[in-house]
Amino acid sequence: ESRGAWGEAAFIGLQFIQVVVFIIPGEIVQVAGGYVYGFWKGGLLSLLGILAGSVANFYVGRALGRPFVEAVFKKDRVASIEKVTISGRGAAGFFLLFAIPGIPKDALCYVAGISRLGILAFLAISALGRLPGILGSAFMGSAAYDGSYRAALLVLAVASVLFFVGLFFKEKIQDALASFLRPKR
Repeated sequence: ESRGAWGEAAFIGLQFIQVVVFIIPGEIVQVAGGYVYGFWKGGLLSLLGILAGSVANFYVGRALGRPFVEAVFKKDRVASIEKVTISGRGAAGFFLLFAIPGIPKDALCYVAGISRLGILAFLAISALGRLPGILGSAFMGSAAYDGSYRAALLVLAVASVLFFVGLFFKEKIQDALASFLRPKR
């Protein structure tokens, strides 16, 4: 924080790297942003870095195509995601997948890159779908800085439950979404 704009740029860069090297847990960086910069600024800086990294992953997926995406995200997982997003309601499917905790959003950007989504729709969907998680993480960091440990732990508990529900039931959730989003005849 003492580095001013340079520190903010470095934080955005860290978020970018965290998305591109998607094995790094993003929540840790997001919580740190809330701790250092506060809820609103930390959330905004996280969002900017995450969106920049998401765009990079989107274009890497688009440039390198299906073989690369299937190597990164496994062929059956790509097929499962496409089942949710291939219909005329593909944008809604991607939005819901970005909003569900436990779905690997950074890798999901690669799949979006091989979809019919345009970059502007992708940006809007990614931003809106990720926003609750980003703000929740920034809130935890900000609350911890302020000494509001109960509030931080409460958000952590809710986020953990949602994460594990999304993680353990992602196949069932994706199947339900595919069924719900399938065009009606």
